[in-house]
Amino acid sequence: MKSEHRHELKTNELAEWLAHFPQWIQDNRSTLIGAVVVIVLVIGVYFVRFYRKDVVSVRHHVQLTGLVTQIPSQKMTSARAASQGTDQSIALLSIGQDLKKFADGSGNDRLAALALIKHAETLRAELHYRPTAPGSEEVARQIAQAQSSYQAALSRAASIPALAATAQFGLGLCEEELGNLDKAKEIYREVAQKAEYDGTAAQAAAADRLQTADDYRGAVTFRPAPQPKTEGASAPQVQITPLGTNAPSDQVFFAPATPDANAPAVPEANAPAGN
Repeated sequence: MKSEHRHELKTNELAEWLAHFPQWIQDNRSTLIGAVVVIVLVIGVYFVRFYRKDVVSVRHHVQLTGLVTQIPSQKMTSARAASQGTDQSIALLSIGQDLKKFADGSGNDRLAALALIKHAETLRAELHYRPTAPGSEEVARQIAQAQSSYQAALSRAASIPALAATAQFGLGLCEEELGNLDKAKEIYREVAQKAEYDGTAAQAAAADRLQTADDYRGAVTFRPAPQPKTEGASAPQVQITPLGTNAPSDQVFFAPATPDANAPAVPEANAPAGN
């Protein structure tokens, strides 16, 4: 078959299909409408899910930021209250509970890890901002909760170096607060030497803590205050008289200092004649 004849046949087939196309649409109207509706629904669901995901993500960021920013202001409030003998540190635990609830309900590992780290921080800070020192059992119990939160953060942020380093550094702080200085130094050393933590703030903090950790070993004692120095001897009375034996009686005097009983007696100059 020649190419010209084949081209002519294809042209005739296309013309015939176009001629019958309106009838084909009429015959398959229900199927076409259904297909269009399905396509529109698929596109709509895709955009709605994408929009909702973006909105939820922004809302979660705002919520976590609000909780985190409450911590430093509440620390200041607790410190002022403690200086006046009242206890406001319990509010830190309330913020911590909200952070823990946020982490448990978040599907974002980055946000959840940060919330867990801050939750552990509130547990540790609350012990320090009390007006009276807590008992050893209470310290151990609360620090154990902080360790659990740091460990959970480390698990969820294993692929995020900045958060993982912060969580591991927090575990070292917990050991130090429990009095396990050698264990704390091991953790600090690991954080300071891990290559994947290079450039993180927690790695720099761990290296600094590793150098100064021994300064906190043992009790801190203060030298007794120096005795106040005794006041020196009072200046002797000074009396200046004009030259000459017949000087007028109006002499010039310097006001004497308060006499010191231990100071040596100083003879007065001779008064002018006639006085």
